[in-house]
Amino acid sequence: MRTPLSLLALSLSLLSAPGAMALSEFGIEGMGVVSTKANEAQATIAPDGKRIVWASDRAGGAGGAGGWDLWQAQLRDGRWQDPAPLALNTAGDEVDPFFSHDGAWLYFASNRDSGRGGFDLYGVMIREDGSFGTVLAMPVTVNTAADERRPAVRPDGQALLFARNGKGTQGFDLFVATAQGRGFNTATALPAPLNSAADELGGEWLGNDGALAVTRVVGGHSQVWVVGCDYRKPAVPLGLSFNTADGQTGAPVVDASKPGEMVVAGQARSPKAGGLDVYRMRAPMMVCR
Repeated sequence: MRTPLSLLALSLSLLSAPGAMALSEFGIEGMGVVSTKANEAQATIAPDGKRIVWASDRAGGAGGAGGWDLWQAQLRDGRWQDPAPLALNTAGDEVDPFFSHDGAWLYFASNRDSGRGGFDLYGVMIREDGSFGTVLAMPVTVNTAADERRPAVRPDGQALLFARNGKGTQGFDLFVATAQGRGFNTATALPAPLNSAADELGGEWLGNDGALAVTRVVGGHSQVWVVGCDYRKPAVPLGLSFNTADGQTGAPVVDASKPGEMVVAGQARSPKAGGLDVYRMRAPMMVCR
């Protein structure tokens, strides 16, 4: 059920619901379950709408050493319930989860000991019963000795968007690798001005035509920008009240079960659960000509 955003609605809905949206603008996701007093970052929702996975620095992660872990909750009686850490968590950090739109894979980033260097990208197949298979590192066409973050597979499965720093980049830049069989070809950087002197710390596909929602970090502040299919044209800020140049907003991910909606991580004045929370809003519509 969707709830209009107002102080009254907020007081009535300390939301554990999967999305408060007939909201004129945004609503908090899963108050007390997904969004808590801890920090919650990128979230992703399975194509069947029955599971959400997100990154959190709350206590109790399966890695046992604190830091960032991946958590999940199930949709029951219209609410996110039973938050629990994923068994694939390690003593390192697991962040940036992303469900493929066919429901076959969960992708994420981790700085676990087995990587090629810093943060690398990983994928895990989802079995028919919903359990996770073996964690597999992305190939050397994607993972390098630099940091790779924020994997996002295009809805048609034919391209992988992610962020990388290292040789030849301006901090973090956006890269795309096209699909080849069950893997990906060598990644190439997107052009300027989309990649800029700021950090482009990942993004999300707004359909299959190439339009993107991108997280850009300047001076420690993060903001979401949207751009059409011509990446040489300027991006514009996402229309969200707390998506400001002096705020913290990022990690946009379209809800695979409701493509007209999107979740972002950010810090709003209200509603607010803790530090970084997860919010839901309408996905921006970008027309590619």
